[in-house]
Amino acid sequence: MELHVFHALVAAHIATGATGALAFWVPVIGRKGGVNHKRWGRIFTYAMLATGSFAVCMSVLTLVDPMATHPHLEGMFDAVFIRAIFGWLMLHMGILTINLAWYGFLCVRNKRVRDANRTPLNLALQGVLLVAALNCALQGWLSGQYLLIGLSLVGIATAWTNLHYLYRAKPGVLDWLKEHIKALVGAGISVYTAFLAFGSVRLLPELALNPLMWAVPLVTGVSMIIFHQRKVTKQLRARRDAGLGVAA
Repeated sequence: MELHVFHALVAAHIATGATGALAFWVPVIGRKGGVNHKRWGRIFTYAMLATGSFAVCMSVLTLVDPMATHPHLEGMFDAVFIRAIFGWLMLHMGILTINLAWYGFLCVRNKRVRDANRTPLNLALQGVLLVAALNCALQGWLSGQYLLIGLSLVGIATAWTNLHYLYRAKPGVLDWLKEHIKALVGAGISVYTAFLAFGSVRLLPELALNPLMWAVPLVTGVSMIIFHQRKVTKQLRARRDAGLGVAA
């Protein structure tokens, strides 16, 4: 019964993750602020919230019984490894995905009304992510899987930068847009990381800890965040130089 539930969660996780992976590119490549941008942005957000939730459920089942939930890996990896990668790491990544999707959604919904983002749920998500990231680092050290320590830094940095924006004294006029970009592109990174890294464990176990499987989506996503944030900064500077001001 437990294995059937786990397989159902995997199927739902793949379905919502694939939906999000496809929807991701419409707002990224298309015209910003248009109907398609908003429609597909919402689809992406909802897909990421669901994908992250399914990942959390899968990780909990894995922590309870790693071998029963991953019988195809028996003989290749031990319970300690499976708990570390499919339990603690997936728990951290699932919470990270939920955090980024919800935070990014609030940033664009509330725009310049930054204080409206300080809801109990949003603040709780920052605390939960920070705890999950620190625990991921601890479990990586205890299990000897140092990849967990490296990826925990992503969660720590996310929670810290989110809280910094939420509580900084005077945010910039378009900082909400930069945070929106950071969060939703970050959520996109997580879904592609899951397909390349977690998926490789199932299809090509020898690539399970290949740094490229984790580095490619991370480097690509960070480059996209930097590019789009710099573009926003240049547009703001150009409008100020022209004396046009900035639209909400």
